[in-house]
Amino acid sequence: MPTRNDIRNVAIVAHVDHGKTTLVDAMLKQAGAFAAHQQLDDRMMDSNDLEREKGITILAKNTAVKYHPKDGGAPITINIIDTPGHADFGGEVERGLSMVDAVVLLVDASEGPLPQTRFVLRKALNAKLPVILCINKTDRPDSRIDEVINETYDLFLDLDADEDQIEFPIVYACARDGVASLTKPENGTVPADSDNLEPFFSTILETVPAPTYDEDAPLQAHVTNLDADNFLGRIALLRVEQGYLKKGQTVAWIKRDGSVQNVRISELLMTEALTRKPAEQAGPGDICAVAGISDIMIGETLADPENPVALPLITVDEPAISMTIGTNTSPLVGKGGSGKGADAKSGGKVDRKVTARQVKDRLDRELIGNVSLRVLDTERPDAWEVQGRGELALAILIETMRREGFELTVGKPQVVTREINGKTHEPVERLTVDVPEEHMGAVTQLMGIRKGRMDNMSNHGSGWVRMEFVVPSRGLIGFRTEFLTNTRGTGIAHSIHEGYEPWFGTLTTRNNGSLVADRAGVVTAFAMTNLQERGVLFTDPGTEVYEGMIVGENSRSDDMDVNITKEKKLTNMRSSTADVAESIVPPRKLSLEQSLEFCREDECIEVTPETVRIRKVVLDQKERGRTASRAKKG
Repeated sequence: MPTRNDIRNVAIVAHVDHGKTTLVDAMLKQAGAFAAHQQLDDRMMDSNDLEREKGITILAKNTAVKYHPKDGGAPITINIIDTPGHADFGGEVERGLSMVDAVVLLVDASEGPLPQTRFVLRKALNAKLPVILCINKTDRPDSRIDEVINETYDLFLDLDADEDQIEFPIVYACARDGVASLTKPENGTVPADSDNLEPFFSTILETVPAPTYDEDAPLQAHVTNLDADNFLGRIALLRVEQGYLKKGQTVAWIKRDGSVQNVRISELLMTEALTRKPAEQAGPGDICAVAGISDIMIGETLADPENPVALPLITVDEPAISMTIGTNTSPLVGKGGSGKGADAKSGGKVDRKVTARQVKDRLDRELIGNVSLRVLDTERPDAWEVQGRGELALAILIETMRREGFELTVGKPQVVTREINGKTHEPVERLTVDVPEEHMGAVTQLMGIRKGRMDNMSNHGSGWVRMEFVVPSRGLIGFRTEFLTNTRGTGIAHSIHEGYEPWFGTLTTRNNGSLVADRAGVVTAFAMTNLQERGVLFTDPGTEVYEGMIVGENSRSDDMDVNITKEKKLTNMRSSTADVAESIVPPRKLSLEQSLEFCREDECIEVTPETVRIRKVVLDQKERGRTASRAKKG
């Protein structure tokens, strides 16, 4: 079959924070994608605000570099897909792999293969893609290159890689410095026999197969991602498998339900570095973007109108975590962070979205570009069950919506169960924990409470222990905060979906109750001074509260209704101790993720553009008391 030697398509896959985006930055710079005078940011591919804040890749993105071989041959276009490393965004990884012919597996020279490394590698091996192993961060003082390579070989064998896949080339790199070599450097050093990424580029050309095609085959192009443009409308990103796609051409659009409709390509764009530029045509193996089809969806096919042949739909793993997302039903709905009806931060200019129709439309829009998400109706018309791959993926969706001006009520995360042979099964995770030896007992005890089963433990002799647990996904909801507290902030934990096992029974993960405001009003320093002995408070003086809002964590296991708006009564009597200043312990500020972890079954979260508040589902104190007494009586 004829091949296109002027193009290579490769995805970079790895665990979180092993250096994928940094490596892509170095490739872009060294391939001459930018002029010398251009001001460049670090992690240029992480263009989303949330990605830059959290330091992780959330969306799979593509870029292209023009590589000029050293032998003076014609320039070769290398299309690079930068994928997320977190398993919660696995749908992005699966779409990225459907666009390429090989993968670069990036592994940290110190941490070695971790759960998400297993996840992304399993997907690549299932797709029968060749692998290039890149050992990154060789300059880390605690690097252990030989052991990491052996662990990677073990992982390949674990995942049943065939003989061809296990014969992979190895590149040693320090992506931060833009240096790569085929010769193994000493531990803790940058490769000395190279000062650029030339060995890495040449390995890509030798290992990544050039796209093959059939000259007589009709057009086939697979939609793998969606984007939007203010002028062009919806843009479909696709890989051309066979034939040629031209600007102004009429093509057959094969939808998910099998129906076929003829449409016209109004605009054709090709990626160069980080920008899309107009093009006249795209051939087999090209990754391009087209405009002019307003309702096109991921996984659909553009084909020849006279001979339309569909490509297989993109499939992703089933969701494991669900949350109920609905409209804001608190007494402070639409009143901003101050609770006084005016938005202090923007002078009342925030476009607040508080109706059920607006929330439903936004969730439907999210389904268009996020194949791993599900939205189901509930008994209530203003609330929906949203299912995703993990807690982080759903938290990112909620954070994005609140930044767009939405006000929401979010329920406690739940697991999505399955019926297998008449029995209820729940999702389980494989948790890998790296902790200093002195915290090993605390972590083991923490996992015992959450019904975790230790599968493996290894000590590298560096004072750190690596433990692997199989634990129900329910047990990991609210785990990270407690884990970081117990390990004094030194522990590192990563988990990956492992499958389904029979229901583990009742889990009690939070031992402390809540301090609940028993009336509406403004928090006073006087009331906080008296209440801070009862537990940890979450609110500042001057904060507007309402009945049923949670203002702190109780030091005991049951909930306590408190008056946090109590004022100091003034008298005309003088006292020598009356004006002694009371010190207030600074309140604990919970982020959105920490609030989701803190929630119990009878609690939910109110999310607005300015604040995140935790509240009881039933706000009325008397009604909660009646419900509790009925539950005791059975």
